[in-house]
Amino acid sequence: MQIQKASPLLWPQILPLYDQARAFMAQNGNPNQWINGYPSPQILQQDLQQGHLYVCLDGAHLAAAFCFRPGPDDTYKHIEKGSWLNDLPYFVVHRLAVARHGQGIGSFCLHWCLQQSPNLRVDTHKDNIPMQKVILKNGFAYCGIIYTHNGSARLAYQHTPKTN
Repeated sequence: MQIQKASPLLWPQILPLYDQARAFMAQNGNPNQWINGYPSPQILQQDLQQGHLYVCLDGAHLAAAFCFRPGPDDTYKHIEKGSWLNDLPYFVVHRLAVARHGQGIGSFCLHWCLQQSPNLRVDTHKDNIPMQKVILKNGFAYCGIIYTHNGSARLAYQHTPKTN
C-alpha cells in the first residue's frame, strides 16, 4: 500500500468511498457521526484543493481517504474533561474512510501520518468503536472531549513524540 495526495482523477472513487463509510458506521452502532451527507462533496473538494486530502492505494484500488493537515484546528482550541498532552505544533487527521475494515488500512494510514508528524491529534464519535480501537492501537492517548463545528461532542486523542 502507498499513500499520496489525492488527485482529481480519483474523485469518482472518493465520493463512493465516503458513502460506503457512512453506511458502515450506521450498520455498526454509529449512526450519528457522519449524518446529513457529511463530509459533503464541498468539504472533500476543499480538502483536495488545499492539498490536504490523501488517499491510500492498494495497487490501483482506493483503500482509504483522509484529511491530513497542520494545526491549529479551531475545534481543538477548547477541550473538556481533560487536556492536550502538549501545546507543540501538531497535525490533525480528519475524515478517515476505509474501503475494507479489519485489514489494518486505518492503522497503515495513521502510521504514515505519524511518520510525517509524531505530534498528531485526532477525534471520533463516542459510538465509533472501530476507530477508537485503531486510534488506541496506534499509541494515541485519550485527552478529553472536544466539540465540532456543529456542537456535537467528540472523543479527542493525541500522539506525541517519544522523549527520553
